[in-house]
Amino acid sequence: MKINSKTIISIVLFFILIELDAQVINDSLLIDGHYRTFHFNLPSKNSVNASLIFVLHGSGGNGLKSMKGTAKLLEVANKENLIILFPDGYLKNWNECRKNAPAAANVENIDENTFFNKMIDYCSTKYLINRQKVFAIGTSGGGHMVYKLAMTMPEKFKAISAIVANLPEANNMDCIDKKMPIAVMIINGTNDATNPYNGGISAKKKGLVVSTDDTFHYWATVNGYKGTPSMEELPDLEADGKTIEKYTFKQNGKPEVVLLKVINGEHNNPKDIDVFLESWYFFKRQ
Repeated sequence: MKINSKTIISIVLFFILIELDAQVINDSLLIDGHYRTFHFNLPSKNSVNASLIFVLHGSGGNGLKSMKGTAKLLEVANKENLIILFPDGYLKNWNECRKNAPAAANVENIDENTFFNKMIDYCSTKYLINRQKVFAIGTSGGGHMVYKLAMTMPEKFKAISAIVANLPEANNMDCIDKKMPIAVMIINGTNDATNPYNGGISAKKKGLVVSTDDTFHYWATVNGYKGTPSMEELPDLEADGKTIEKYTFKQNGKPEVVLLKVINGEHNNPKDIDVFLESWYFFKRQ
């Protein structure tokens, strides 16, 4: 039987997927009468003092589906000693900071802070993670949730990365910010109709959000920055009409704040970078 190159590639990918699946651990915690589920990789038998990265799905998603888009981050988990944890929102949504969000998680005021605290405790007890190196990446609704984590429990997180998400406008804000300095990276597209770059009504009647620039400068102010950020253009690796401008506030003794402005970007991940690897590189610098 003749085996062509496509068949060989398919076989290799099949066994890679089997290996990845074998490493996935599924578990749950009972929070206020609800079993909250989560999924994570175990990077190696010697994962003591590992960094913990939460990856939060968007509204309507779940942890296992979001895992599929993080292949490159999962590939470096062993080398970088990372536990990457994918929690499930309550009925596929988060109780984040948008007051007008109609999801059951928000309406029922689901206790997300206790959920995340207990997941950190779980990983600390079972795998002896480094509690000083806990991070969170969130996309869309998950991006709103990581803003909540940075506002309401910043003492537990070293840095966050919010993708295609802006902060709620004041009348739509349902969180009390501790205003503690924390490293923040934002990745937003200028043509995003769901999370409008210049602010306005967020999708699915979830109320007003401020602009990306205002969100960026909000976190810069919390971290003690003034003036103008540095700017550079990232390499344009894809001929798709989209480019990325990087704006950075960085100073010794202060957490870094970065905006990756995706020119002509929409409500999705840009092709010029892997947003999850880029988030990890940002986390490593902190």
